[in-house]
Amino acid sequence: MEIVELPGARVWLLDSVTEGGPRQRGELVVTGSHGGVSAGRYAAAYRPLLVVFNDAGVGKDEAGVAGLALLERQGVAALTVSAASARIGEARDTWESGVISRVNAPAAALGFAPGARLREALERFVAGGGVA
Repeated sequence: MEIVELPGARVWLLDSVTEGGPRQRGELVVTGSHGGVSAGRYAAAYRPLLVVFNDAGVGKDEAGVAGLALLERQGVAALTVSAASARIGEARDTWESGVISRVNAPAAALGFAPGARLREALERFVAGGGVA
């Protein structure tokens, strides 16, 4: 677990979504976890402002991103980065190298979009006052 301090916000880097808990409620969380349903359930339990996963190559029946829909139904912003851009299981690499591949509706409403570099998108979001 690591924290990146930005002006006005912090970003929690968790190699696994399972490392999250009450301290991450309403926070920006970048994980190294796949974006599947089980990962979505973990994040839903602590309700971050935004949670980032790895798309794990998307996979059969889009299993690697299925957690985004689960979180969308609960109003939690979530997105994935491409497995080709960041190592699975490494939040620091996701933060430094990740390129957004998928976003759910709450994340899109916050201004996140596929194709953007994750770190730059989060820095713009925070600079624009996206974190209360």
